[in-house]
Amino acid sequence: MTTDNANELFPAQSALFGELEKNWGWLLAFGLASIVLGTIGLGMTYYLTQATAVFIGALLIVGGVLQLLDAMKCRGWKSVAWHILIALLYVVAGLITVTHHQIAAISLTLILASILIAVGILRAIIAFQIRPAKGWYWPLISGIVSLILGGMIMAEWPQSGLWIIGLFIAIELIFNGWSYVFVALAARTSAKQRKREQTA
Repeated sequence: MTTDNANELFPAQSALFGELEKNWGWLLAFGLASIVLGTIGLGMTYYLTQATAVFIGALLIVGGVLQLLDAMKCRGWKSVAWHILIALLYVVAGLITVTHHQIAAISLTLILASILIAVGILRAIIAFQIRPAKGWYWPLISGIVSLILGGMIMAEWPQSGLWIIGLFIAIELIFNGWSYVFVALAARTSAKQRKREQTA
């Protein structure tokens, strides 16, 4: 049986993974690398948090400089002065973030905690609004988790601002890595199954 015929007989499986069945090893390697980086990140959450703040500051500076360069091409526009002012604010905010990255990280952490608490409350409201429906408690559970996380961060603030962002990034890298590992392994299994079906 040819590959084309196999794809015609098993179109859903072919559409699901496509060429990933041939290149699953690359995705597996990426997933494993993400897990390793996340695990390393767990041991250096402080530095990862500070690096994130510096990176955000650098992005603000680059964005501001690009906007300033763009302003030079906007002569005659009535709002060019405001355009330049916004660009300068971006650059200043970026410079402050880069030079005072600890304060920036602490401030970002306070915002993150506040958002988590707000999201938790909103999810709880949604849960009670759909309460007669089956599975209404899942948004409630998710909301409670968000509230607990936000409360824990807030309770430890400002000390939590020195490491919490790095912790979240490290955990995200680990979960991201495992998800891609499982997708890669599923693609490998699908490829093996297809080969067996082709030779049958």
